[in-house]
Amino acid sequence: MQNARQLILLLGALAAFGPLAIDLYLPALPAMAQGLSASPARVQASITVFLAGFSTGMLLYGPISDRYGRRAVLLSGIALFCVASLGCLMATAVEPLILARFAQALGGGAASVLARAVARDLYEPAEAIQKLSLMAMVTSIAPLLAPLLGSGILALFGWRGTFAALLVWGVVSLLVVWRGLPESLPRERRGQMSMHAAFSAYFRLGVDPVALGLLLAGGMSFAAMFAYITASPFFFISLLHYSPTEYGLVFATNAVGIFTANYLNSQQVRTRGPTLMAGLGSFIGLAGALLLLSAVSFGGVTTPTLLIGLFIVVSMTGLLGANCVGLLMARYSQNAGAAAALFGCAQFGFGMCASAAVNYLHDGSGRPMAWVILACSVLSVLGYVLFRRHARRAAGTA
Repeated sequence: MQNARQLILLLGALAAFGPLAIDLYLPALPAMAQGLSASPARVQASITVFLAGFSTGMLLYGPISDRYGRRAVLLSGIALFCVASLGCLMATAVEPLILARFAQALGGGAASVLARAVARDLYEPAEAIQKLSLMAMVTSIAPLLAPLLGSGILALFGWRGTFAALLVWGVVSLLVVWRGLPESLPRERRGQMSMHAAFSAYFRLGVDPVALGLLLAGGMSFAAMFAYITASPFFFISLLHYSPTEYGLVFATNAVGIFTANYLNSQQVRTRGPTLMAGLGSFIGLAGALLLLSAVSFGGVTTPTLLIGLFIVVSMTGLLGANCVGLLMARYSQNAGAAAALFGCAQFGFGMCASAAVNYLHDGSGRPMAWVILACSVLSVLGYVLFRRHARRAAGTA
Protein backbone atom coordinates (compact mmCIF):
# COMPACT_ATOMS: atom_id res chain seq x y z
CA MET A 1 0.00 0.00 0.00
CA GLN A 2 2.86 2.35 0.78
CA ASN A 3 4.28 1.80 -2.72
CA ALA A 4 0.84 2.43 -4.26
CA ARG A 5 0.56 5.73 -2.41
CA GLN A 6 4.03 6.76 -3.51
CA LEU A 7 3.14 5.91 -7.11
CA ILE A 8 -0.01 8.06 -7.02
CA LEU A 9 1.95 10.96 -5.52
CA LEU A 10 4.59 10.63 -8.24
CA LEU A 11 2.07 10.41 -11.10
CA GLY A 12 0.08 13.31 -9.68
CA ALA A 13 3.25 15.40 -9.44
CA LEU A 14 4.11 14.55 -13.06
CA ALA A 15 0.61 15.54 -14.20
CA ALA A 16 1.17 18.91 -12.47
CA PHE A 17 4.04 19.90 -14.80
CA GLY A 18 1.76 22.11 -16.89
CA PRO A 19 -0.06 24.00 -14.11
CA LEU A 20 3.15 24.45 -12.16
CA ALA A 21 5.15 25.75 -15.12
CA ILE A 22 2.39 28.28 -15.91
CA ASP A 23 1.21 29.45 -12.50
CA LEU A 24 4.61 29.61 -10.80
CA TYR A 25 5.98 32.35 -13.05
CA LEU A 26 2.84 34.49 -13.44
CA PRO A 27 3.82 36.87 -10.59
CA ALA A 28 7.19 37.42 -12.29
CA LEU A 29 5.85 38.63 -15.67
CA PRO A 30 6.23 42.39 -14.96
CA ALA A 31 9.75 41.90 -13.62
CA MET A 32 10.65 39.79 -16.65
CA ALA A 33 9.44 42.52 -19.01
CA GLN A 34 11.60 45.05 -17.20
CA GLY A 35 14.62 42.77 -16.95
CA LEU A 36 14.55 41.80 -20.62
CA SER A 37 13.61 45.31 -21.86
CA ALA A 38 10.53 43.89 -23.53
CA SER A 39 6.92 44.99 -23.74
CA PRO A 40 4.39 43.26 -21.49
CA ALA A 41 2.67 41.87 -24.59
CA ARG A 42 5.88 40.17 -25.75
CA VAL A 43 6.45 38.59 -22.37
CA GLN A 44 2.81 37.51 -22.15
CA ALA A 45 3.29 35.75 -25.49
CA SER A 46 5.38 33.21 -23.61
CA ILE A 47 2.13 31.94 -22.01
CA THR A 48 0.44 31.40 -25.38
CA VAL A 49 3.56 29.75 -26.77
CA PHE A 50 3.75 27.48 -23.74
CA LEU A 51 0.14 26.33 -24.18
CA ALA A 52 0.76 25.64 -27.87
CA GLY A 53 3.94 23.68 -27.14
CA PHE A 54 2.30 21.78 -24.31
CA SER A 55 -0.59 20.64 -26.51
CA THR A 56 1.77 19.73 -29.34
CA GLY A 57 3.97 17.74 -27.00
CA MET A 58 1.03 15.72 -25.68
CA LEU A 59 -0.06 14.84 -29.22
CA LEU A 60 3.46 13.68 -30.10
CA TYR A 61 4.28 11.67 -27.00
CA GLY A 62 1.03 9.72 -26.70
CA PRO A 63 1.32 7.57 -29.85
CA ILE A 64 5.12 7.33 -29.56
CA SER A 65 4.74 5.86 -26.07
CA ASP A 66 2.09 3.42 -27.33
CA ARG A 67 4.70 2.12 -29.77
CA TYR A 68 7.94 2.29 -27.75
CA GLY A 69 6.79 2.25 -24.11
CA ARG A 70 6.29 4.92 -21.47
CA ARG A 71 9.54 5.04 -19.52
CA ALA A 72 12.04 6.08 -22.21
CA VAL A 73 9.65 8.64 -23.70
CA LEU A 74 8.86 10.07 -20.27
CA LEU A 75 12.53 10.39 -19.34
CA SER A 76 13.29 12.08 -22.67
CA GLY A 77 10.49 14.58 -22.21
CA ILE A 78 11.52 15.51 -18.66
CA ALA A 79 15.14 15.85 -19.80
CA LEU A 80 14.02 18.28 -22.52
CA PHE A 81 12.06 20.21 -19.87
CA CYS A 82 15.23 20.51 -17.77
CA VAL A 83 17.42 21.72 -20.65
CA ALA A 84 14.77 24.22 -21.73
CA SER A 85 14.34 25.48 -18.15
CA LEU A 86 18.07 26.18 -18.11
CA GLY A 87 17.61 28.07 -21.39
CA CYS A 88 14.85 30.19 -19.81
CA LEU A 89 17.05 30.86 -16.80
CA MET A 90 19.94 32.09 -18.98
CA ALA A 91 17.89 34.07 -21.54
CA THR A 92 19.08 37.63 -22.11
CA ALA A 93 16.31 38.65 -24.52
CA VAL A 94 12.64 37.85 -24.88
CA GLU A 95 12.96 35.95 -28.18
CA PRO A 96 15.28 33.22 -26.78
CA LEU A 97 13.02 33.06 -23.73
CA ILE A 98 9.95 32.39 -25.89
CA LEU A 99 11.79 29.67 -27.82
CA ALA A 100 12.96 28.08 -24.60
CA ARG A 101 9.42 28.20 -23.19
CA PHE A 102 8.14 26.37 -26.26
CA ALA A 103 10.77 23.65 -25.79
CA GLN A 104 10.01 23.54 -22.08
CA ALA A 105 6.34 22.97 -22.87
CA LEU A 106 7.14 20.22 -25.37
CA GLY A 107 9.02 18.37 -22.65
CA GLY A 108 6.46 19.01 -19.93
CA GLY A 109 3.70 17.62 -22.13
CA ALA A 110 5.29 14.18 -21.85
CA ALA A 111 5.02 14.17 -18.06
CA SER A 112 1.40 15.31 -18.06
CA VAL A 113 0.01 12.89 -20.62
CA LEU A 114 2.09 9.83 -19.77
CA ALA A 115 1.24 10.03 -16.07
CA ARG A 116 -2.36 9.25 -17.07
CA ALA A 117 -1.29 6.53 -19.51
CA VAL A 118 0.84 4.82 -16.84
CA ALA A 119 -2.17 4.72 -14.50
CA ARG A 120 -4.23 3.05 -17.23
CA ASP A 121 -1.43 0.54 -17.91
CA LEU A 122 -1.24 -0.56 -14.30
CA TYR A 123 -4.91 -0.74 -13.31
CA GLU A 124 -8.19 -2.06 -14.67
CA PRO A 125 -10.57 0.63 -16.04
CA ALA A 126 -12.67 1.29 -12.90
CA GLU A 127 -9.65 1.26 -10.59
CA ALA A 128 -7.67 3.36 -13.07
CA ILE A 129 -10.34 6.08 -12.90
CA GLN A 130 -10.15 5.97 -9.11
CA LYS A 131 -6.39 6.42 -9.30
CA LEU A 132 -6.78 9.25 -11.83
CA SER A 133 -9.02 11.05 -9.33
CA LEU A 134 -6.41 10.62 -6.60
CA MET A 135 -3.74 11.90 -9.00
CA ALA A 136 -5.90 14.93 -9.80
CA MET A 137 -6.11 15.67 -6.08
CA VAL A 138 -2.32 15.90 -6.01
CA THR A 139 -2.27 17.94 -9.22
CA SER A 140 -4.85 20.43 -7.92
CA ILE A 141 -2.40 21.51 -5.23
CA ALA A 142 -0.24 23.17 -7.94
CA PRO A 143 -2.63 26.01 -8.89
CA LEU A 144 -3.41 26.45 -5.20
CA LEU A 145 0.19 27.03 -4.09
CA ALA A 146 2.13 27.96 -7.25
CA PRO A 147 1.27 31.70 -7.41
CA LEU A 148 2.09 32.18 -3.72
CA LEU A 149 5.32 30.21 -4.08
CA GLY A 150 6.21 32.14 -7.22
CA SER A 151 5.73 35.44 -5.40
CA GLY A 152 8.07 34.31 -2.65
CA ILE A 153 10.73 33.17 -5.11
CA LEU A 154 10.43 36.47 -7.00
CA ALA A 155 10.95 38.46 -3.81
CA LEU A 156 14.01 36.46 -2.79
CA PHE A 157 15.76 35.67 -6.09
CA GLY A 158 14.21 37.76 -8.85
CA TRP A 159 12.43 36.47 -11.94
CA ARG A 160 15.25 34.10 -12.90
CA GLY A 161 14.71 32.31 -9.61
CA THR A 162 11.35 31.10 -10.95
CA PHE A 163 13.03 29.20 -13.76
CA ALA A 164 15.73 27.96 -11.40
CA ALA A 165 12.94 26.44 -9.29
CA LEU A 166 11.43 24.79 -12.38
CA LEU A 167 14.87 23.44 -13.30
CA VAL A 168 15.23 21.93 -9.83
CA TRP A 169 11.72 20.47 -10.07
CA GLY A 170 12.58 18.91 -13.43
CA VAL A 171 15.89 17.42 -12.27
CA VAL A 172 14.33 15.94 -9.13
CA SER A 173 11.46 14.49 -11.20
CA LEU A 174 13.93 13.03 -13.69
CA LEU A 175 15.90 11.31 -10.93
CA VAL A 176 12.78 9.96 -9.20
CA VAL A 177 11.35 8.56 -12.45
CA TRP A 178 14.69 7.07 -13.42
CA ARG A 179 15.13 5.34 -10.07
CA GLY A 180 11.56 4.54 -9.10
CA LEU A 181 9.24 4.16 -12.11
CA PRO A 182 9.70 0.98 -14.15
CA GLU A 183 8.21 0.45 -17.59
CA SER A 184 4.42 0.12 -17.30
CA LEU A 185 3.74 -1.02 -20.88
CA PRO A 186 5.73 -4.22 -21.50
CA ARG A 187 6.85 -5.04 -25.02
CA GLU A 188 4.28 -7.79 -25.52
CA ARG A 189 1.41 -5.34 -24.93
CA ARG A 190 2.63 -2.83 -27.49
CA GLY A 191 2.03 -5.06 -30.49
CA GLN A 192 4.00 -4.54 -33.65
CA MET A 193 2.28 -1.38 -34.81
CA SER A 194 4.18 1.03 -37.02
CA MET A 195 4.46 4.68 -36.10
CA HIS A 196 1.92 5.42 -38.83
CA ALA A 197 -0.51 3.02 -37.19
CA ALA A 198 0.17 4.55 -33.77
CA PHE A 199 -0.63 8.06 -34.99
CA SER A 200 -3.62 6.86 -37.02
CA ALA A 201 -5.35 6.30 -33.67
CA TYR A 202 -6.13 10.01 -33.75
CA PHE A 203 -8.22 9.49 -36.89
CA ARG A 204 -10.16 6.64 -35.30
CA LEU A 205 -10.79 8.76 -32.23
CA GLY A 206 -11.83 11.73 -34.35
CA VAL A 207 -14.56 9.83 -36.20
CA ASP A 208 -15.87 7.91 -33.19
CA PRO A 209 -18.96 9.67 -31.74
CA VAL A 210 -18.39 7.99 -28.37
CA ALA A 211 -14.89 9.47 -28.21
CA LEU A 212 -16.07 12.85 -29.48
CA GLY A 213 -18.73 12.92 -26.78
CA LEU A 214 -16.18 12.24 -24.06
CA LEU A 215 -13.81 14.88 -25.47
CA LEU A 216 -16.61 17.45 -25.46
CA ALA A 217 -17.94 16.51 -22.03
CA GLY A 218 -14.56 16.67 -20.29
CA GLY A 219 -12.89 19.30 -22.49
CA MET A 220 -15.71 21.83 -22.31
CA SER A 221 -15.89 21.56 -18.53
CA PHE A 222 -12.19 22.45 -18.49
CA ALA A 223 -12.90 25.31 -20.92
CA ALA A 224 -15.51 26.73 -18.53
CA MET A 225 -12.82 26.84 -15.85
CA PHE A 226 -10.45 28.64 -18.26
CA ALA A 227 -13.13 31.26 -18.89
CA TYR A 228 -13.32 31.83 -15.15
CA ILE A 229 -9.52 32.00 -14.78
CA THR A 230 -9.26 34.53 -17.63
CA ALA A 231 -12.04 36.85 -16.47
CA SER A 232 -11.82 36.54 -12.69
CA PRO A 233 -8.90 38.93 -11.90
CA PHE A 234 -10.66 41.88 -13.54
CA PHE A 235 -14.11 40.80 -12.36
CA PHE A 236 -13.28 40.39 -8.68
CA ILE A 237 -10.54 43.00 -8.20
CA SER A 238 -11.58 45.79 -10.57
CA LEU A 239 -15.35 45.37 -10.70
CA LEU A 240 -16.23 43.99 -7.26
CA HIS A 241 -13.27 45.71 -5.54
CA TYR A 242 -11.89 42.59 -3.88
CA SER A 243 -8.39 42.95 -2.51
CA PRO A 244 -5.73 40.67 -4.07
CA THR A 245 -5.81 38.62 -0.87
CA GLU A 246 -9.58 38.21 -1.03
CA TYR A 247 -9.33 37.24 -4.69
CA GLY A 248 -6.65 34.70 -3.79
CA LEU A 249 -9.01 33.18 -1.24
CA VAL A 250 -11.73 32.81 -3.89
CA PHE A 251 -9.20 31.16 -6.22
CA ALA A 252 -8.02 28.84 -3.45
CA THR A 253 -11.59 27.92 -2.46
CA ASN A 254 -12.39 26.81 -5.99
CA ALA A 255 -9.17 24.80 -6.12
CA VAL A 256 -10.29 23.09 -2.91
CA GLY A 257 -13.57 22.32 -4.70
CA ILE A 258 -11.70 20.47 -7.44
CA PHE A 259 -9.73 18.58 -4.80
CA THR A 260 -12.93 17.61 -2.97
CA ALA A 261 -14.75 16.51 -6.12
CA ASN A 262 -11.84 14.26 -7.06
CA TYR A 263 -11.80 12.79 -3.58
CA LEU A 264 -15.52 12.03 -3.71
CA ASN A 265 -15.10 10.52 -7.15
CA SER A 266 -12.29 8.27 -5.93
CA GLN A 267 -14.61 6.99 -3.21
CA GLN A 268 -17.72 6.49 -5.36
CA VAL A 269 -16.60 5.59 -8.87
CA ARG A 270 -16.03 1.87 -8.27
CA THR A 271 -19.59 1.38 -6.97
CA ARG A 272 -21.52 3.92 -9.02
CA GLY A 273 -19.47 3.71 -12.21
CA PRO A 274 -17.65 6.40 -14.23
CA THR A 275 -20.55 6.94 -16.64
CA LEU A 276 -22.93 7.99 -13.88
CA MET A 277 -20.29 10.14 -12.16
CA ALA A 278 -19.46 11.93 -15.42
CA GLY A 279 -23.17 12.54 -16.02
CA LEU A 280 -23.58 14.03 -12.56
CA GLY A 281 -20.60 16.29 -13.20
CA SER A 282 -21.94 17.60 -16.52
CA PHE A 283 -25.50 18.28 -15.34
CA ILE A 284 -24.50 19.74 -11.95
CA GLY A 285 -21.98 21.93 -13.77
CA LEU A 286 -24.77 23.21 -16.03
CA ALA A 287 -26.88 24.02 -12.95
CA GLY A 288 -23.95 25.98 -11.52
CA ALA A 289 -23.55 27.91 -14.80
CA LEU A 290 -27.23 28.87 -14.77
CA LEU A 291 -26.90 29.99 -11.16
CA LEU A 292 -23.86 32.09 -12.09
CA LEU A 293 -25.68 33.73 -15.00
CA SER A 294 -28.62 34.61 -12.79
CA ALA A 295 -26.25 36.21 -10.28
CA VAL A 296 -24.72 38.64 -12.80
CA SER A 297 -27.65 39.32 -15.13
CA PHE A 298 -30.64 40.37 -13.05
CA GLY A 299 -30.51 43.52 -10.97
CA GLY A 300 -26.76 43.64 -10.40
CA VAL A 301 -24.33 41.12 -9.02
CA THR A 302 -25.60 38.84 -6.25
CA THR A 303 -22.34 37.88 -4.59
CA PRO A 304 -23.29 34.75 -2.58
CA THR A 305 -25.11 33.24 -5.59
CA LEU A 306 -22.18 34.18 -7.82
CA LEU A 307 -19.64 32.47 -5.56
CA ILE A 308 -21.77 29.34 -5.23
CA GLY A 309 -22.30 29.10 -8.99
CA LEU A 310 -18.59 29.50 -9.71
CA PHE A 311 -17.68 26.97 -7.05
CA ILE A 312 -20.04 24.39 -8.59
CA VAL A 313 -18.80 24.96 -12.15
CA VAL A 314 -15.11 24.78 -11.28
CA SER A 315 -15.49 21.85 -8.87
CA MET A 316 -17.24 19.68 -11.45
CA THR A 317 -14.08 19.56 -13.55
CA GLY A 318 -12.93 17.14 -10.85
CA LEU A 319 -15.73 14.70 -11.73
CA LEU A 320 -15.58 15.08 -15.50
CA GLY A 321 -11.82 15.06 -16.08
CA ALA A 322 -10.88 11.73 -14.49
CA ASN A 323 -14.03 9.88 -15.59
CA CYS A 324 -14.01 11.05 -19.21
CA VAL A 325 -10.33 10.37 -19.84
CA GLY A 326 -10.61 7.04 -18.00
CA LEU A 327 -13.56 5.95 -20.16
CA LEU A 328 -11.71 7.10 -23.27
CA MET A 329 -8.55 5.15 -22.43
CA ALA A 330 -10.61 2.08 -21.55
CA ARG A 331 -12.28 2.20 -24.97
CA TYR A 332 -8.89 2.53 -26.71
CA SER A 333 -6.79 0.37 -24.41
CA GLN A 334 -4.25 -0.41 -27.14
CA ASN A 335 -3.82 3.30 -27.81
CA ALA A 336 -4.17 4.65 -24.26
CA GLY A 337 -1.32 7.11 -24.76
CA ALA A 338 -2.93 8.60 -27.87
CA ALA A 339 -6.32 8.74 -26.14
CA ALA A 340 -4.89 10.54 -23.09
CA ALA A 341 -2.93 12.90 -25.35
CA LEU A 342 -5.96 13.86 -27.44
CA PHE A 343 -8.03 14.41 -24.30
CA GLY A 344 -5.39 16.68 -22.78
CA CYS A 345 -5.01 18.57 -26.06
CA ALA A 346 -8.80 19.03 -26.24
CA GLN A 347 -8.84 20.42 -22.70
CA PHE A 348 -6.20 23.04 -23.44
CA GLY A 349 -7.51 23.74 -26.96
CA PHE A 350 -11.07 24.32 -25.78
CA GLY A 351 -9.68 26.28 -22.84
CA MET A 352 -7.80 28.65 -25.14
CA CYS A 353 -10.98 29.17 -27.22
CA ALA A 354 -13.01 29.99 -24.10
CA SER A 355 -10.32 32.37 -22.91
CA ALA A 356 -10.28 34.14 -26.29
CA ALA A 357 -14.07 34.39 -26.28
CA VAL A 358 -14.11 36.03 -22.85
CA ASN A 359 -11.52 38.57 -23.99
CA TYR A 360 -13.36 39.30 -27.23
CA LEU A 361 -16.73 39.81 -25.50
CA HIS A 362 -15.33 41.84 -22.62
CA ASP A 363 -17.72 44.70 -21.79
CA GLY A 364 -16.73 45.73 -18.28
CA SER A 365 -19.21 43.40 -16.55
CA GLY A 366 -19.36 39.77 -15.51
CA ARG A 367 -21.87 38.82 -18.19
CA PRO A 368 -19.36 37.68 -20.87
CA MET A 369 -17.74 35.33 -18.34
CA ALA A 370 -21.13 33.93 -17.31
CA TRP A 371 -22.38 33.46 -20.88
CA VAL A 372 -19.16 31.76 -22.04
CA ILE A 373 -19.24 29.47 -19.00
CA LEU A 374 -22.89 28.64 -19.75
CA ALA A 375 -22.08 27.89 -23.41
CA CYS A 376 -19.22 25.59 -22.37
CA SER A 377 -21.46 23.85 -19.82
CA VAL A 378 -24.21 23.27 -22.41
CA LEU A 379 -21.66 21.79 -24.83
CA SER A 380 -20.36 19.57 -22.02
CA VAL A 381 -23.86 18.21 -21.41
CA LEU A 382 -24.42 17.71 -25.15
CA GLY A 383 -21.11 15.84 -25.32
CA TYR A 384 -22.21 13.57 -22.50
CA VAL A 385 -25.55 12.90 -24.23
CA LEU A 386 -23.71 12.08 -27.47
CA PHE A 387 -21.43 9.69 -25.59
CA ARG A 388 -24.32 7.93 -23.83
CA ARG A 389 -26.44 7.55 -26.95
CA HIS A 390 -23.70 6.01 -29.08
CA ALA A 391 -22.21 3.96 -26.25
CA ARG A 392 -25.62 2.30 -25.77
CA ARG A 393 -25.89 1.62 -29.50
CA ALA A 394 -22.41 0.10 -29.55
CA ALA A 395 -23.38 -2.14 -26.63
CA GLY A 396 -26.57 -3.22 -28.40
CA THR A 397 -28.88 -1.77 -25.73
CA ALA A 398 -30.37 1.10 -27.68
